Amino acid sequence: MAVIPFETKIDLTSPRWNRDAWARIQADMDSDKERICYCTGNILAVRPGEALKPILGFHTFLATRLLPLPDGNIRRVNKEVIFYANLTRLGQAGDIIDQWHNPLTKEDVRVVHAINDPFNYTISETLILVPEDFRGDRSNLPKLPLIFPWQQIDAETLVLATDMHLNYPNPLQPDKWPRESAGPTAQVSEMMRFFVKRADLENPKLSAVPYVGTWQRITPWLPWMLMGTTPGHCQYVSTMTSFPDVSYLPKHVREYAEKNCPQMLSAPTEDYGPSHSSLELYSRQQTPAPAR
Repeated sequence: MAVIPFETKIDLTSPRWNRDAWARIQADMDSDKERICYCTGNILAVRPGEALKPILGFHTFLATRLLPLPDGNIRRVNKEVIFYANLTRLGQAGDIIDQWHNPLTKEDVRVVHAINDPFNYTISETLILVPEDFRGDRSNLPKLPLIFPWQQIDAETLVLATDMHLNYPNPLQPDKWPRESAGPTAQVSEMMRFFVKRADLENPKLSAVPYVGTWQRITPWLPWMLMGTTPGHCQYVSTMTSFPDVSYLPKHVREYAEKNCPQMLSAPTEDYGPSHSSLELYSRQQTPAPAR
């Protein structure tokens, strides 16, 4: 495949330039190449009247490819995993775990890692803030020009901020999933910061732009924690970067994936679906836990 055309003259107010910059940061405009994003960090328990408490670590990676669309926009085809991990003595994400002693409930629970294949969406000059598997009428949703709130740190560094705040019907309704469901709606926020070099954005030879960054996520208690409507929520705090293939992943993360979900170690080569959120997949793949 040919390289998808992209603009390099920086124009923070242009939806077309924002589209191309965002695509080059997420993946590679050369559709023959994939890009691997890797995040690692902690999950904090947020409970009323208490200091936040780290309770889990996690390792996340995404295998992503960009495909050109007939209308000139870009389809991001992607697989992504979140492997949950214990915390090391220094409070970092350590070994991947399949069982967890929930310190908040004193219960041993089975860990359900997030394995989303695929999770695709279209990168265009407009933005619609709903999940790919939104079940309502998309035609009436507001469409926003794709202009991100960039920040210039210094003469060489720009920061791309991509924040998303959602509140949508929970696929895990409490009448069917009393121990897994945090309530009838799912309130989820994701906040990412990508630190990039101006020279890289302006370089026409770079079909992918290197970055380092941060990912924060606010979400209800994870369903497999079996905390139901207990007051509080989870907050993910992590650092992230990207590289050209999975050989750069930490050895224990790559080996766990090779053993348990080897299909996730490469990006899709075509668009298929449907794409579902982690909560939707949980509702399709798991069964309600028995009463405690």
